[in-house]
Amino acid sequence: MSPTDEIEESSAPLIEHLAELRTRLIKAVVAFLIGMIICFTVATPIFNFLTDPLCQVLANRGQDCDLIFISPQEGFFVAIKVSLLGGFMLSFPFIANQMWRFVAPGLYKSEKGAFLPFLVASPFMFLLGAAFAFYVVTPLAYDFFLGFQQFGTGGEALPSGDPQAAAPLSVVFQGSAQEYLNLTIKFIVAFGLCFQLPVLLTLMGKAGLVSAEGLGNVRKYAMVGILVLAALVTPPDVITQGILFVVVYGLYEVSIWLVRRVEAKREAQLRAEGLWFDDDEDEPEDTQDTDEPNPETPDAAEDPYGESEFDDPLLDEFGDDEDDDKDKPK
Repeated sequence: MSPTDEIEESSAPLIEHLAELRTRLIKAVVAFLIGMIICFTVATPIFNFLTDPLCQVLANRGQDCDLIFISPQEGFFVAIKVSLLGGFMLSFPFIANQMWRFVAPGLYKSEKGAFLPFLVASPFMFLLGAAFAFYVVTPLAYDFFLGFQQFGTGGEALPSGDPQAAAPLSVVFQGSAQEYLNLTIKFIVAFGLCFQLPVLLTLMGKAGLVSAEGLGNVRKYAMVGILVLAALVTPPDVITQGILFVVVYGLYEVSIWLVRRVEAKREAQLRAEGLWFDDDEDEPEDTQDTDEPNPETPDAAEDPYGESEFDDPLLDEFGDDEDDDKDKPK
């Protein structure tokens, strides 16, 4: 068999894996496009559902829920963005299934059992975070933003009558549909990703990349990072930032508890297999006092000319010559 044949045979499995990966990606993209087309046909009801938090806040303030298009093409791009978000969420189960079917054949049975729960928990936690953002954070944010409106008497901008008796200038909300959708999607995606924290840290703990003790030691740095994150992804009001900080920090503590459970389960499994060794057993026992002399080692003071491991045969030869010279008659 020639070297060329060996190279071709060794590269055949790689080509097969790449071909399978291409097939899986094509199927995932087709599923996403189908979901996007389905959501595009019902983009208006989906958009109306996404505007519900804003309409609720405006209704509580006695205002109409009116959004405007500030450019002719804005309505089309709003429908496209709604379709992208809805199509991804609709096709995600199929995409995750294609990813699993590509990775699963290369995993052991124990690895499959360890990885599959995280694959199921990840979309669930994302949906939980998105729901929290949509039903809790978004109404608080829009209520904060709309509190800066300014109304004249009766809410009119240019009252009729004497100009001298005109009411103060009214500054009311006339929101852009695209800007509102961008901000709402930002909240949904940001909180959905934040709720992935327990899944990510638990998976890293199962892989041995982090430990419960290590996460506990950096708790103060995690608090600072969560505060910075809350300031970046939420409006500049203390209430919303406080809610996000409490929720994400609570998820961090839950992650420490989950990692500790993973470590305890791993330790119990290794003990059952006889592969776990405590730290005390790994350290060598010091049964010899360093201050006491070793009886096996000769004392240099008692036998200065005795043989030791540092004796040099060449020096011994010179010593014999000196003894011969002394024995010669003068």
